[in-house]
Amino acid sequence: MPRIALLLPLSGPHAKLGNSLLNAAQLALFHFAGKNFELLPQDTQGTPEGAADAAALAIGDGASLILGPLFSSSVETVAPPARAAGVKVVTFSNDRRVAGDGVFTLGFLPDEQVEHVVRFAFKRGMRRFAVLAPNNSYGASISAALEAAALDLGAEITGAEFYDPLADDFSGAVKTIANYKERRQNLLDQRKELENRQDEIALQALKRLENLQTLGDLPFDALLVAEGGKRLQALAALLPYYDIDPKKTRILGTGQWDADGIGSEPALVGGWFAAPAKKERQNFIQQYTEMYATAPSRLATLAYDATALAAVFVKSDGRFDVSEITAPQGFAGRDGIFRFHPEGYAERGLSIHQVGERNTRIILNAPASFQAAN
Repeated sequence: MPRIALLLPLSGPHAKLGNSLLNAAQLALFHFAGKNFELLPQDTQGTPEGAADAAALAIGDGASLILGPLFSSSVETVAPPARAAGVKVVTFSNDRRVAGDGVFTLGFLPDEQVEHVVRFAFKRGMRRFAVLAPNNSYGASISAALEAAALDLGAEITGAEFYDPLADDFSGAVKTIANYKERRQNLLDQRKELENRQDEIALQALKRLENLQTLGDLPFDALLVAEGGKRLQALAALLPYYDIDPKKTRILGTGQWDADGIGSEPALVGGWFAAPAKKERQNFIQQYTEMYATAPSRLATLAYDATALAAVFVKSDGRFDVSEITAPQGFAGRDGIFRFHPEGYAERGLSIHQVGERNTRIILNAPASFQAAN
C-alpha cells in the first residue's frame, strides 16, 4: 500500500496554518482516495530542523511520496535525504529556487502573477511602469519579474522604490516614487511667476492651479504595489496624499491583493492584479466550512490539490514518475489549472481581477486549458 507523507507545521507559531492544510488534505482524501492510500502526517514544528526530522521519520516509515513542507528553508533540509532515498517531494513553497531534481513547488509564484498583470496592462496601452516593494527577497523577486516582463514587452521601468517592511511609516518611499518634491516645487514656482505678472490671463491660470498639490505628470502609467494586508492599506492611503491619482495612474498588484475587503481603501479601487480564478476555490471553501465549521486558510487549497493529485496517481500506477507529474496538459485544481514545469515549479492559469468597492471582479478569465493559454 503506497504511503504518502504530509509534512506540516502542526505545532509552533504556524500551527493554525498547518492544521488548516491538514484538514484540507483529509478533505481531499475523502473526495479522491481509495482504500489503498495511507496518509502519514508529520509535524515539522515550522522549523528546518523539525522538517529534517519529519522527513527522516517519513522515509523510515516507507513513504513513497512527500507532500510539503511549507517553507523554502524547510524544503532545503528535506530535499537531500528525499533525493538520496529516491522519494519525490511536492512542496507548498512558492520559491522556485528550491525546485528541481525531484522537488516540485506547488505554491503561487509572485513572478508569474507580475508577468500576467504587466502583460495585461501593456495590451491596454501602458508603456511606463514603476514598482513599490519591500526591501527583502520577495520585493527583489517582484522587481526582477517586472524587469523581465518589461524587457520582453519593450516597456520601460521608470521608477523602483524599496522600503523597510518592518517600518511604521512608508511616506518616504511613496514621496520618492511620486517625485513629489520636484512636482510640488514646480507648482510653487509656477504660482509665484503668475502672481508676479498680475494680468488677467495670469489670474485665470492661478485660479486653475488653486486646488492642485503638484504640477507635472508622473513618469509612469502604472505603479506595481507589491504588498498585502495592513501594509498595503497603509501604502495605498499615501498614494493620493502624495498626488499619485489612481484615476490617472493604474495601480497594479500581486496575488497578495487576493483578499476580501481590499476595496475598503479607495486608492486601490480600479486596480488590477493576477490571481487564480475563484469559482473552484469558492466550492472548496464551502465544502471545507461545512466539514470543519471554520473557514480554511488561503493556502489550504495547495494541500487539497497535492493530496488529490497523489490519490489519482496511486489509483493509476502509484509510481510518481517525473513524466507523470510533469504531464504537459496539467491538472485541474481548486485554484484552476496548473502544471509542473520540467524544472519543478508550478505554472498556473491566472485571471485578471479588478478591485471594486465591495468586491473584486474578473475582467479577463483564466484559460480553461494550457492549449488555450498557449
